[in-house]
Amino acid sequence: MTNRAFITGISGLTLNDAEREFIRAERPWGFILFKRNIESPAQVAVLVEELRSAAGIADAPILIDQEGGRVQRLGPPHWPVYPPGASFSALYDIDPKLGLAAARLSSRLIAADLIDLGVTVDCLPLADVPVAGADAVIGNRAYGTEPDKVAAIARAVTEGLEQGGVLPVLKHIPGHGRATADSHFRLPTVDTAQSELERTDFAAFQPLADLPMAMTAHVVFSALDPVHPATTSATIIEQVIRGLIGFQGLLMSDDVSMNALAGSIAERTRAIVSAGCDMILHCNGNIDEMREVARETPELAGKALERANAALAARKPPQPLDRQAARAELDALLDRVGTA
Repeated sequence: MTNRAFITGISGLTLNDAEREFIRAERPWGFILFKRNIESPAQVAVLVEELRSAAGIADAPILIDQEGGRVQRLGPPHWPVYPPGASFSALYDIDPKLGLAAARLSSRLIAADLIDLGVTVDCLPLADVPVAGADAVIGNRAYGTEPDKVAAIARAVTEGLEQGGVLPVLKHIPGHGRATADSHFRLPTVDTAQSELERTDFAAFQPLADLPMAMTAHVVFSALDPVHPATTSATIIEQVIRGLIGFQGLLMSDDVSMNALAGSIAERTRAIVSAGCDMILHCNGNIDEMREVARETPELAGKALERANAALAARKPPQPLDRQAARAELDALLDRVGTA
């Protein structure tokens, strides 16, 4: 069975009949979970099995945004709180080895939580490099303001996820750190010169170009394409993401329903496909929008299919973990930040 090149959310804690029929008919490649889909570990595990059963694919990828800090879909009382990216940055400034160790431990523990539920993909790490005056949508989610440090911490986060049997999604390529607006609500435009973007924003992604999947930024970079955000810009995808940065993995859009994008859902979907993204991401669980996305999304084929298959093949079985010891070690490392 050939899947269509999109990932979909659903509306609630269980699949309803319309969603079940939609999945069977339209064959999404994967699914993404949000807080509206999460009540308890047992409920999430059942939902994950429902999604895979409806898709008819035992290992269909299940995604989530579980970063830590304020972007954490799983949380108390059933799951622990994890630190934001800025905590690793602060510890890195005290001792780089400790900062990397904490980042790796945190994502390894997150991966353990996810694998328990059958969730196999985390939309993490970030390689966004924020600047003064930027919108707070990235803020303390970032690993710092220097590209080398950001890339190093992002690599450690990736290693922790991979050790736990969870695939990473690098975001938001080629960079959301300079955006002066939250792309959930409106389209940000970055007017920085290309040479400066290459030295900072794009440079943080280059050492991570080997990751299996990445998510685009709904951001206009006027020096490269004054009209289209990266997600719908063939110029940026070809010249920057695939070219300068060198990313050759599966490229998915950020959420097609975000207000940064113009036009109907169908028009946005066509623009994303035309620009060169391999995969459409639709998150809000609105069944009418889901049907629009499906109508405009091609079946996975050619390079997109090769990249999708290569991404799934990159997932390894989880390595053993003493969670109690790992959490104690992580907390001890983070205490160093407070003491400093």
